[in-house]
Amino acid sequence: MRHHTTAALVLTALTLTACSADPSGTVPTASSSPRGGSDAAVAKPLSSAALSTRLLTEKDLGEGYVRTAEHTQHNDDVAVIGCPALAKLGGDAATGQSLDFPNKAKAAFIYSGGSDSEVAEELYSDSAQKLSDGVGRIFEAMASCPKYQVVSGSTAIDMTTQATSAPQLGEERWSQLLTYSTGGQRSIVKQTAIRNGNVLVIVSGSPGLVDAHLDKACAKAAV
Repeated sequence: MRHHTTAALVLTALTLTACSADPSGTVPTASSSPRGGSDAAVAKPLSSAALSTRLLTEKDLGEGYVRTAEHTQHNDDVAVIGCPALAKLGGDAATGQSLDFPNKAKAAFIYSGGSDSEVAEELYSDSAQKLSDGVGRIFEAMASCPKYQVVSGSTAIDMTTQATSAPQLGEERWSQLLTYSTGGQRSIVKQTAIRNGNVLVIVSGSPGLVDAHLDKACAKAAV
């Protein structure tokens, strides 16, 4: 469906930013958030193959979830209008592809229990410093613009962002609500990411599903 295709574009596009909002709902800079200890600093990044074994599965999520095909297309024609900070990072930042960490794994699911039923998980591994800096740069740019527009080809998507609180998981957290409107349809996507040492977990999609599965995603990623 066109609605879900557009949602996947924005989600895959904007969700590779990852997480950090403090309990007050503000988005801290990377330098103001707690860092991992010495063990986290020297730990070797996990391979993509290792990360893939830590992704949530249909069995973890429960009955009614179906895994969907991964969107692999590059969105070179994406432009950001009305957010100079995000536009300055380039089109790849708007699609999340500027987080070009070599070690990553992704999975996306649809739940049969409702129309707004998408939930996606992304795992990244690198040094704690690189993860924090890469995520913070884009997240802060997005948070600096409550309203902006993302244009991909002939599709224009009106975006609003709102920082929200994240649960006390991991060592750094970011969370926000993205509201997008296109083609007369309006949807809200929640995006929460947690950095724990040299692993970054991003869960995004329907707010209720993100809240329901974030804990188990972080627990499985930390095994």
